[in-house]
This record gives sequence, structure tokens and C-alpha cells, in this order.
Amino acid sequence: QVQLVESGGGLVQPGGSLRLSCAASRIIFSIYAMGWYRQAPGKQRELVAGITSGGITNYVESVKGRFTISRDNAKNTVYLQMNSLKPEDTAVYYCNAVRVGADYWGQGTQVTVSS
Repeated sequence: QVQLVESGGGLVQPGGSLRLSCAASRIIFSIYAMGWYRQAPGKQRELVAGITSGGITNYVESVKGRFTISRDNAKNTVYLQMNSLKPEDTAVYYCNAVRVGADYWGQGTQVTVSS
């Protein structure tokens, strides 16, 4: 059974940083496009950042210049470095692995930005 396990969430003050990790198991990680989504209370889930199997990245406009997505295929792990965090970044963050015919999600990790 495929597993995506997120870690690294928590409570941070505005302007602070967090690094999320998502470790994948039981998939050929390198052939999957990976993404980080978030869902705030009362809002729809949105794509925050994505990285293709070839390393091409994309970001939602609101996090450009603050967040960086990366992947380590040797460790089957995708990361989201989040800097200059704002209260509006507060959400549950989910890891996603996708390719043709397959779509997997992690359980989510809470990120709270508050003073």
C-alpha cells in the first residue's frame, strides 16, 4: 500500500520559517510529479507548489519568492521550505503524488502562523 507521510508542521510566528517533508513508500518515486496542497478552514484545497519528475517547479502566486519545493529521489522525499510565513498561510498542508492512472495523498500536517 502506497504511503505518503508528511512531517514538519507546527506553530510559528509571522515572518518565521518551516520545512515540510513528505516521505513516500511503495511507489517508484522518481516517476511521479509531486505537489503540496493546502486547505484552510472554510476554503477549498489549493495547489501551493508542484515539481515534475524532471524537476520543473511551479507555485501559486501568493507564495512565490517565499516557498521552495524540492525533491530528493534517493530518499523518496519531497520538501517544502516555507519562509516569511504569514497568518494567511495557516492551513493543513497535504502531499500529493500523481502520474497517469495514479493519484495518492498524505494525511496532512497542520501549519499555524500566529503571534
